[in-house]
Amino acid sequence: MTSSIECHDANQRLVIALGDPAGIGMEVTLKALADPRQPANMPTPLLVGCRASLQKAAANLRQHSQDPIADPDALNIEDLPVPGGPLEPGEAGARSGEAGFRWLTRAVELVQQQQGRALVTAPIAKHAWHDAGHRYPGQTERLAELDGQKAASMLFTAVSPFSGWRLNTLLATTHIPLGRVAEVLSADLVGRKLDELAEFCLRFNPTPQLLVAGLNPHSGEQGQLGGEEQQWLNPLLERWARERRDVQLKGPIPPDTCWLSAAKAWRNIDRRIGPDGILALYHDQGLIPVKLLAFDQAVNTTLGLSFLRTSPDHGTGFDIAGEGVARGASMLAAIQAAWELSQA
Repeated sequence: MTSSIECHDANQRLVIALGDPAGIGMEVTLKALADPRQPANMPTPLLVGCRASLQKAAANLRQHSQDPIADPDALNIEDLPVPGGPLEPGEAGARSGEAGFRWLTRAVELVQQQQGRALVTAPIAKHAWHDAGHRYPGQTERLAELDGQKAASMLFTAVSPFSGWRLNTLLATTHIPLGRVAEVLSADLVGRKLDELAEFCLRFNPTPQLLVAGLNPHSGEQGQLGGEEQQWLNPLLERWARERRDVQLKGPIPPDTCWLSAAKAWRNIDRRIGPDGILALYHDQGLIPVKLLAFDQAVNTTLGLSFLRTSPDHGTGFDIAGEGVARGASMLAAIQAAWELSQA
């Protein structure tokens, strides 16, 4: 087992959990770590995963891809072998779920022990975790548990390659069925999410502008298309805006137009009108516009933890695992964001 203790700048490097070993996590990590656009002066990260599986993935990539990849023998690896040995690409199930779960758990321990400055996680599959007996909605919830937090928040951030403008979208609710969104949302929850979004955006602007998407079509149309806006969301936003004079707050904005100004800023049409942050009230409400605008650039950033965690905005890619075609751009963006935000 290679330990980060061996590195003199261990507390300054990133820790990367390699995700589900049957997916594309190892492939995109090897490609991202060979990309010349990595942050300058960044120490070699510590990978948490299976050395034999990583070597197998590298050998497969040399056969099926022309993309440059990092040499696994030159990387720092905390070696936690896959139970029963390396898996075939796409062979997801209890073994892959158990491995990914162990890797994430160990990676968090290393960051908490100050063996790294931030955590980057490759994708896992919830069903594989469930097959292994670990019934979590996703990595975010497990991270909150490991860190002793009641909950953590999912924020997606991306820097436009066209304008340099930063898109920030926070989700008020995450991995729950659509039918439960209205019952889970509350004034208290939305107020706390706005506080977290504001604190993140204050890193970049002393007077940030935040937008809040409505829950219902047309933000309820004065109660004709849903009552949540009038019953509690409007009063909450008015009260929050009075208490936070350092933030410009607009909303609730009809969901079908809430991201229009962000789209213009992203495409360099007029970056001056782009908001500093947008609060989406449920998972797909926020992630559909984010992925349409910034699929390869968006980074899942977990707020509410004692450490910074980022992740690419794609899944395990079991259907393309082993083919060498997975792009490393989003994993590179996750590494760049972890490095930059952990020193902001």
